[in-house]
Amino acid sequence: MNGKMKAVVIKSPQEFGVEFIDIPKPERGEVLVAVKSIAICGSDPGIFGGKVLANGWPPYYPFVAGHEFAGEVVEVGEDVTLKIGDRVSGEAHCGCGICYNCKSGKYNLCLNYGNKEAGHKHYGHNTKGCYAQYQVYDQKSLTIMDKKITYDEGTLVDTAGTAYHALELSGVKPGGVTVIIGPGPMGISAMVLAKAMGSATIMIGRRERLAFAGKMGADFLIDYENVNDPIDEVFKLTNGIGADQVIEAAGNTTALLQSVRMARKGGHVSFISIPVTDEQVIAVKYLVMNQITLHGTRANPNCSQIILNMMKNGSISELKNMITHTFNIDDIKEAFDTFIQRKDGAVKVIVHPFDS
Repeated sequence: MNGKMKAVVIKSPQEFGVEFIDIPKPERGEVLVAVKSIAICGSDPGIFGGKVLANGWPPYYPFVAGHEFAGEVVEVGEDVTLKIGDRVSGEAHCGCGICYNCKSGKYNLCLNYGNKEAGHKHYGHNTKGCYAQYQVYDQKSLTIMDKKITYDEGTLVDTAGTAYHALELSGVKPGGVTVIIGPGPMGISAMVLAKAMGSATIMIGRRERLAFAGKMGADFLIDYENVNDPIDEVFKLTNGIGADQVIEAAGNTTALLQSVRMARKGGHVSFISIPVTDEQVIAVKYLVMNQITLHGTRANPNCSQIILNMMKNGSISELKNMITHTFNIDDIKEAFDTFIQRKDGAVKVIVHPFDS
């Protein structure tokens, strides 16, 4: 396929807009995807604003970011098993496939991170991403979607997959209790998944987002602005035992500290959010004395098919209710403003690269 396409091009921090650029060509092992739907991720504003340059995101300007998407394969390179017409959902991490971690299934922790010659790609971060009408992807980073799943729903696979990975690491005890701190898209996804896996759920947050989590099915809500101590509230709700697992998705020092204190003896805690600095505080003595297992959660390795299967069988049908707003790509600045400012209760904001 030749010609031009619309893309959101970041020229410098905070300077971005829609431009016409060349449609890329797939190489060996790659396919060209017509991007049908894009979800704005919580990490995107930092990439657009130049706040994560220390991570190498973006690696240069001008740059096309974005990594939560679904689309249709429209052209294939050599040695590809995907076919033209396949409906696919994508993920950000594409490991080299040859290092120890990749061979162990941990391609999100690829030892060749940033080495394009070795085949590593981190789409939307150090490799061009999905804020465009078309984009080239390694077939390893795509998963075929069932026709029952809409393209808009397919954009949620990355977020839900990361939430699932946090639960996978911590383990979900059927009949147990999961605490989730932070009722954003990631936290709500973790709550919906934990319920589907047989756990009661306690969501901690405030204001409209906390109320939304209640509408999405959280069993118990704790408004940290209206209680003396959220930790005490968790122990009251669990008969003095604490949570089997705690999922931290708020990204602040207080949440990191409290999450460890909310876990039962022998419990598990998963951190999803990326702290602003390395100088965050956790309850180390409590962690040691109560034998708490702490997990760092990075991305969604080997989770996409699981999430798509759960979407198909209806066990996490509530997730689509997180989609509150949709915009055309020409209105990208309004879409970002709506997402960042949480206008009209915005949770997940979807961008459509094509008119329909």
